[in-house]
Amino acid sequence: MSNILDIISAENIKKDAPKFEIGDTVKVSAKIREGGKERIQIFPGTVIARSGEGANETFTVRRTSFGVGVEKVFPVHSPHIVNIEVERSAHVRRAKLYFLRQRSGRKARLRDRK
Repeated sequence: MSNILDIISAENIKKDAPKFEIGDTVKVSAKIREGGKERIQIFPGTVIARSGEGANETFTVRRTSFGVGVEKVFPVHSPHIVNIEVERSAHVRRAKLYFLRQRSGRKARLRDRK
């Protein structure tokens, strides 16, 4: 049974998935369908978490919009994800950056990777 699941999972994995890590500032371009129309929406923010593996891998992007923190969870290998562009990389010492939820402004800044 697990062999069948492995085969199905391998078929759904994108070969050109970009390399990004926790703490990176990214721009995620996703296809949005509204009625009969389809458009691309860009969601910029900081990657605060990654979870799962294989075809089930997801990542969480956080940004502050008009003073309100907004988080979105995206599947890495989704066909609706057009592009993931890495803008900056930051040096972090945690696997999950949930502490950024309580911080704002300058205290939420992450140190750049050298």
